[in-house]
Amino acid sequence: MTIPGFSDHVSAPNGVEVAFSQGGSGPALLVLHGFPQTRAMWASIAPELARTHRVICPDLRGYGQSGKPQDVAAYAFREMARDLTALMSELGHTTFHLIGHDRGARVAHRLALDAADRVQSVTLMDIVPTHTLLADLRTDVAQAYYHWFYLAQPEPFPETMIGYDPDAFYHACLLGWGGTKLSDFDAQRLDHYRAAWRDPDTIRGMCNDYRAVLSHDFADDTADLGARIACPALVLYGADGAMARAYDVPATWAPRCTKMQSAAIPGGHFFPDTAPGATLTALKAFLQAQAFTVP
Repeated sequence: MTIPGFSDHVSAPNGVEVAFSQGGSGPALLVLHGFPQTRAMWASIAPELARTHRVICPDLRGYGQSGKPQDVAAYAFREMARDLTALMSELGHTTFHLIGHDRGARVAHRLALDAADRVQSVTLMDIVPTHTLLADLRTDVAQAYYHWFYLAQPEPFPETMIGYDPDAFYHACLLGWGGTKLSDFDAQRLDHYRAAWRDPDTIRGMCNDYRAVLSHDFADDTADLGARIACPALVLYGADGAMARAYDVPATWAPRCTKMQSAAIPGGHFFPDTAPGATLTALKAFLQAQAFTVP
């Protein structure tokens, strides 16, 4: 599935292939998908953003058509962020705006800390900080986000179980964390997601993404507990999602940002898919405001 009006490419600027789509003109804007999706999740949003920005939509490593290394360490958010800063350099974008949903938002958080001079603004969608979630894990969060610990089990246990019926497992993910229906998702996009997650290498890559959180990302975030995102930040969250039920989402981010706005979007965790109009309205307003402050 291609994003309307965008061209598709593959590059390996950090040693691992990154499949990406790009389109539009204007200030650079990097948008990152989450689990268990691909860059196709931006098909309803990216073309509108491309009216004012040069939009780059990659598949994260381990996902979609991007490379899928064997080593768990290769899936640390820091490594994923390096893929993307290298890609943006290769494309000639010294600085850029950044949007991430779910896992993409966690990569965006790491990227905004590690390459603060590159990021002009960041939007984080429906996450609380990784350290917040893990350091004081509550029973309600553990129940809602059980997949973090299931997927992190040693290979090949989760891969074998998921591989028996990938659609059943990943449909359950899409239908959780906020009470959606499959009919709330675009049918063509769902077919694209299914084609990706039926690949055993993608199943392994997504499991390694979660394994790396426990083996690498938590330590990285612990070391950076005092770090704050320097650029303007927008925190969006699903009004009916699991994170909004468990946390005051903006309050979890306020100590980690220097300049922050926040807004609730109707629906659950997957609101970019199920409420693209409301998501787009919030994104465009934030990005338009940055146009008056960006050099």
